[in-house]
Amino acid sequence: MGSLTTGGSGHRRTVRILGTHGVPAGYGGFETAAENVGLFLRDQGWRVIVYCQLPGDGPTVEDDWNGLERVLIHEPREGWRGTSAFDLTSVRHATSAHRAGDVWLTFGYNTGVFDILPRLRGIPNVINMDGMEWTRRRWGLAKQGILLANERLAGMAGDVLIADHPVIAGYLQRHFGRRRVQTITYGAHEVIDAPTAPVTDLGLTPGGYGMVVCRPIPENSVLEIVSAWSSARRGMPLVVVGPYGDDDPYHAQVQEAASDEVVFPGAIFDHDRLQALRFHTALYLHGHTVGGTNPSLVEAMAAGNAVVAHDNVYNTWVAGPQNAYFSGAEDLAPQLDGLLADAGRRRAMGEASRARFRGEFTWTRIGREYENALLTALGETMEPQKVEVAE
Repeated sequence: MGSLTTGGSGHRRTVRILGTHGVPAGYGGFETAAENVGLFLRDQGWRVIVYCQLPGDGPTVEDDWNGLERVLIHEPREGWRGTSAFDLTSVRHATSAHRAGDVWLTFGYNTGVFDILPRLRGIPNVINMDGMEWTRRRWGLAKQGILLANERLAGMAGDVLIADHPVIAGYLQRHFGRRRVQTITYGAHEVIDAPTAPVTDLGLTPGGYGMVVCRPIPENSVLEIVSAWSSARRGMPLVVVGPYGDDDPYHAQVQEAASDEVVFPGAIFDHDRLQALRFHTALYLHGHTVGGTNPSLVEAMAAGNAVVAHDNVYNTWVAGPQNAYFSGAEDLAPQLDGLLADAGRRRAMGEASRARFRGEFTWTRIGREYENALLTALGETMEPQKVEVAE
């Protein structure tokens, strides 16, 4: 085989990253993964091309961002129609530009029907299969059916299928066989210090508040968390980050359940500000009930947070046995009684979170695993290397 930077045909190794909104990351977990994996591969000598979606009309153009080549595709439509059209345009462009020895990295299967094209053309394609997205009840039966069909198509078409959690890997292996499935989680950058201004600007005291960050939907247990916190005087506020409006019945229910010790600062999109709030929190509450490895949980662990998470197989594997878990408001409330009065235990939980992060969730480790998956799709292997666990 060739070196890590050149394929068998002699030209520089090339990976095309599809399925995200593009880089720099500013939308969600897939974009963050695409950015960090792309930068890692760049540093290993790969040519990295990322397909990026822009709003409005305009020609498709190409540029460079931090050593990553970008294909900028304008798409005037919004929502799933716009995303589907962007994905199809990306696939067509990548197919026409493909050269022997190149490989694709596709994030998500929502338009898995398009993955049939590279399969028919013999283009190696590594597909991150997301977190069993079709099982989320909030989509409704029709969209769940569409997502399931696309999952099956992507699973049959991909050369390597990425699961972000061992439970997801087991599911994929049952449906698509063990040989093509690899487990690669999401990552984060470790936070060892952060300014206090984002905390004090909200009238909070560093180390003197709890925090929850998530989309305000029932499957994220926000009502249970707010109800448990509000069931007694806690002596510190709970900061509930997210877009809560008066026109959504669930949002209204959460806000009605909140005591005067619950703060709703709205959605916070600035990553550094959010990380500072995480770093200085006394306790991080995570209510996600589905979805594999959750990026926000990993980021909390990277900040050294003591974590109380919903008790399910996804969260318990990610956060580890030294953190705490709840099933509902009834068993969360007494846990809060003990944890908020025991700074020593919270400190030990935070140290365990950081150690777990360093062992499993650094971008260095994850980038190396993605590189191995790409080489596997190309029919090659990577020399064993020591994986750094701290960044």
